[in-house]
Amino acid sequence: MINKVRHRILNLSLGDAELRLLRVFASVVQHGGFSAAQSSLGMTQATISTHMRHLEERLGLRLCSRGRSGFLLTDEGRLVYEATLDLFGSLEKFQSRVGEAQGELTGSLTFGTVDAMITNRDLDLQGALAAFHRQAPRVHLEIDVAAPQVLHQGLLNGGYQIVLMPTVGSATPHLRTQPVFSEVQKLYCAQGHPLFDLPDDALTDAVLEAQSFAGRTYMLTETICGVNFHWAAATPHMEGTLLLLLSGAYIGFLPDHYADEWVRNGRLRLLAPERMTFEDMFHIAHPRSKPSRAAETLAQAILASARPG
Repeated sequence: MINKVRHRILNLSLGDAELRLLRVFASVVQHGGFSAAQSSLGMTQATISTHMRHLEERLGLRLCSRGRSGFLLTDEGRLVYEATLDLFGSLEKFQSRVGEAQGELTGSLTFGTVDAMITNRDLDLQGALAAFHRQAPRVHLEIDVAAPQVLHQGLLNGGYQIVLMPTVGSATPHLRTQPVFSEVQKLYCAQGHPLFDLPDDALTDAVLEAQSFAGRTYMLTETICGVNFHWAAATPHMEGTLLLLLSGAYIGFLPDHYADEWVRNGRLRLLAPERMTFEDMFHIAHPRSKPSRAAETLAQAILASARPG
């Protein structure tokens, strides 16, 4: 089977159209399915399906199965995905080395981060991106907003060259990380929730534990701030948490900078802030192998944009 797949790949004409199809395929694999890749690719599920069908037709291979059981790579699909990552890695190295030989930064850089960064008071990420563009105007920058576990896996499998994300699980020897800032998380409920008008001194642990709690898919369902919350919903994104809170059915944690506007307009209420507060440490992470000059330049721009705590 390996020889068959290699033969089909070697006989694939690699023009711009084929590279676009392979990038769609890689994004679908990294996000775990067609639907999950829509936001990153800026395509509808139907368009992604069409691109995948065209790639399978050109290769003469079935790359994945999709249906009620979910998205699943075939054995051929796994081999093609590995070859795709090798191809893109080689292209990026080639472009980077040519640029270095010419004394300028060129090529492509894939950067991933979590959502709710624009309102962050401790990091001027948009300023960092502007600084990076001034230093590397010829680098094609691709930005993906994804869940921390997707970013982490994308670093390991070559989908991203550099990411900005909160700490996820234990450290891995395959990545290098640099701390950037701490993000304050506080507990909230929305107008219409039973706790919205309850005084803080009535918000005992027992009262909080009795509420439906909206957690994060990448957090363990364990005690938070000493409270054993009743996990009734979960989402990897801050916007997803906000939507759940605004339904009036859940309580949950949000970054304080992201929730501030909703608190000011009376839609959200801060719950027991003296007790229900924790911090997420954010890191820049990239593979342990030597990063490209473009990745190093972006990392330095992000570090320079972090405000002292």
